[in-house]
Amino acid sequence: INGPNLNMLGIRNPGIYGNITYQDLETMIKVFCKENHIHVDMVVSNYEGEIVEAIHDTYFNKYDALIINPGALTHYSIAIRDALEILNCLKIEVHISDIYNRESFRKTNVIRDVCDYSIIGKGLDGYLEAIKIVMQVKKR
Repeated sequence: INGPNLNMLGIRNPGIYGNITYQDLETMIKVFCKENHIHVDMVVSNYEGEIVEAIHDTYFNKYDALIINPGALTHYSIAIRDALEILNCLKIEVHISDIYNRESFRKTNVIRDVCDYSIIGKGLDGYLEAIKIVMQVKKR
Protein backbone atom coordinates (compact mmCIF):
# COMPACT_ATOMS: atom_id res chain seq x y z
CA ILE A 1 0.00 0.00 0.00
CA ASN A 2 1.38 3.40 -0.99
CA GLY A 3 0.00 6.68 0.27
CA PRO A 4 -0.25 10.28 -0.86
CA ASN A 5 1.99 11.59 -3.61
CA LEU A 6 3.73 8.27 -4.23
CA ASN A 7 1.87 8.14 -7.55
CA MET A 8 4.03 11.18 -8.42
CA LEU A 9 7.38 9.36 -8.14
CA GLY A 10 9.73 10.59 -10.85
CA ILE A 11 8.07 14.01 -10.80
CA ARG A 12 8.04 15.02 -7.14
CA ASN A 13 11.39 16.12 -5.73
CA PRO A 14 13.66 13.81 -7.78
CA GLY A 15 16.64 14.88 -5.64
CA ILE A 16 15.09 12.95 -2.75
CA TYR A 17 12.92 10.34 -4.45
CA GLY A 18 14.79 9.74 -7.72
CA ASN A 19 13.59 9.68 -11.32
CA ILE A 20 11.87 6.29 -11.33
CA THR A 21 8.11 6.56 -11.78
CA TYR A 22 5.46 4.79 -9.73
CA GLN A 23 4.73 2.63 -12.78
CA ASP A 24 8.43 1.64 -12.84
CA LEU A 25 8.28 0.79 -9.12
CA GLU A 26 5.13 -1.27 -9.65
CA THR A 27 6.77 -3.16 -12.54
CA MET A 28 9.94 -3.78 -10.48
CA ILE A 29 7.90 -5.23 -7.62
CA LYS A 30 5.66 -7.36 -9.84
CA VAL A 31 8.61 -8.81 -11.78
CA PHE A 32 10.47 -9.64 -8.55
CA CYS A 33 7.37 -11.26 -7.07
CA LYS A 34 6.64 -13.25 -10.22
CA GLU A 35 10.24 -14.55 -10.30
CA ASN A 36 9.84 -15.63 -6.66
CA HIS A 37 6.32 -17.08 -7.02
CA ILE A 38 4.75 -14.50 -4.73
CA HIS A 39 1.22 -13.17 -5.21
CA VAL A 40 1.19 -9.40 -4.81
CA ASP A 41 -1.59 -6.81 -4.95
CA MET A 42 -0.67 -3.15 -5.05
CA VAL A 43 -2.66 -0.14 -3.94
CA VAL A 44 -1.76 3.53 -4.27
CA SER A 45 -4.07 6.22 -2.95
CA ASN A 46 -3.99 9.86 -2.01
CA TYR A 47 -6.95 9.31 0.33
CA GLU A 48 -6.63 8.21 3.94
CA GLY A 49 -9.96 6.36 3.98
CA GLU A 50 -9.04 4.28 0.92
CA ILE A 51 -5.79 3.31 2.61
CA VAL A 52 -7.65 2.29 5.77
CA GLU A 53 -10.03 0.19 3.66
CA ALA A 54 -7.09 -1.45 1.87
CA ILE A 55 -5.65 -2.36 5.28
CA HIS A 56 -9.02 -3.80 6.29
CA ASP A 57 -9.02 -5.82 3.05
CA THR A 58 -5.66 -7.27 4.12
CA TYR A 59 -7.38 -8.58 7.24
CA PHE A 60 -10.50 -9.93 5.54
CA ASN A 61 -8.54 -11.54 2.68
CA LYS A 62 -6.09 -13.11 5.14
CA TYR A 63 -2.92 -11.87 3.47
CA ASP A 64 0.36 -13.19 4.86
CA ALA A 65 1.90 -9.71 4.99
CA LEU A 66 1.35 -6.05 4.35
CA ILE A 67 4.02 -3.64 3.15
CA ILE A 68 3.05 0.00 3.54
CA ASN A 69 4.50 3.39 2.74
CA PRO A 70 1.83 5.77 4.02
CA GLY A 71 3.79 8.81 2.84
CA ALA A 72 2.91 11.97 4.76
CA LEU A 73 0.17 10.09 6.63
CA THR A 74 2.97 8.35 8.56
CA HIS A 75 3.34 11.45 10.65
CA TYR A 76 -0.22 11.93 11.87
CA SER A 77 -2.75 9.30 10.76
CA ILE A 78 -4.09 7.63 13.85
CA ALA A 79 -6.73 6.03 11.58
CA ILE A 80 -4.02 4.17 9.62
CA ARG A 81 -2.21 3.29 12.84
CA ASP A 82 -5.40 1.86 14.36
CA ALA A 83 -6.16 -0.13 11.19
CA LEU A 84 -2.63 -1.59 11.17
CA GLU A 85 -3.03 -2.54 14.82
CA ILE A 86 -5.98 -4.78 13.86
CA LEU A 87 -3.83 -6.95 11.59
CA ASN A 88 -2.21 -10.10 12.89
CA CYS A 89 -0.08 -10.64 9.77
CA LEU A 90 3.47 -9.43 9.19
CA LYS A 91 3.54 -5.63 8.73
CA ILE A 92 6.48 -3.80 7.19
CA GLU A 93 6.80 -0.04 6.91
CA VAL A 94 8.89 1.32 4.00
CA HIS A 95 10.06 4.88 3.43
CA ILE A 96 12.10 5.81 0.37
CA SER A 97 13.88 8.68 2.11
CA ASP A 98 15.33 8.80 5.61
CA ILE A 99 12.43 10.50 7.37
CA TYR A 100 14.53 10.91 10.53
CA ASN A 101 17.10 13.06 8.74
CA ARG A 102 14.72 15.45 7.00
CA GLU A 103 12.39 18.17 8.24
CA SER A 104 11.56 18.02 11.94
CA PHE A 105 7.86 17.24 11.36
CA ARG A 106 8.84 14.04 9.49
CA LYS A 107 10.52 12.64 12.61
CA THR A 108 7.08 11.89 14.10
CA ASN A 109 6.07 8.39 13.10
CA VAL A 110 2.77 7.16 14.51
CA ILE A 111 2.85 3.75 12.79
CA ARG A 112 6.30 2.44 13.63
CA ASP A 113 5.27 0.77 16.87
CA VAL A 114 2.49 -1.24 15.17
CA CYS A 115 4.77 -2.55 12.40
CA ASP A 116 7.09 -5.53 12.72
CA TYR A 117 9.87 -4.00 10.60
CA SER A 118 10.81 -0.54 9.35
CA ILE A 119 12.92 0.00 6.24
CA ILE A 120 13.85 3.63 6.00
CA GLY A 121 16.03 5.58 3.59
CA LYS A 122 16.99 2.77 1.22
CA GLY A 123 15.28 4.21 -1.84
CA LEU A 124 13.04 2.03 -3.94
CA ASP A 125 15.18 -0.99 -3.04
CA GLY A 126 13.51 -0.80 0.38
CA TYR A 127 10.42 -2.36 -1.16
CA LEU A 128 12.39 -5.38 -2.41
CA GLU A 129 14.08 -5.66 0.97
CA ALA A 130 10.63 -5.76 2.57
CA ILE A 131 9.52 -8.54 0.21
CA LYS A 132 12.68 -10.49 1.04
CA ILE A 133 11.84 -10.19 4.74
CA VAL A 134 8.38 -11.60 4.01
CA MET A 135 10.02 -14.51 2.17
CA GLN A 136 12.38 -15.20 5.07
CA VAL A 137 9.66 -15.04 7.72
CA LYS A 138 7.36 -17.33 5.70
CA LYS A 139 10.13 -19.98 5.50
CA ARG A 140 10.29 -20.26 9.30
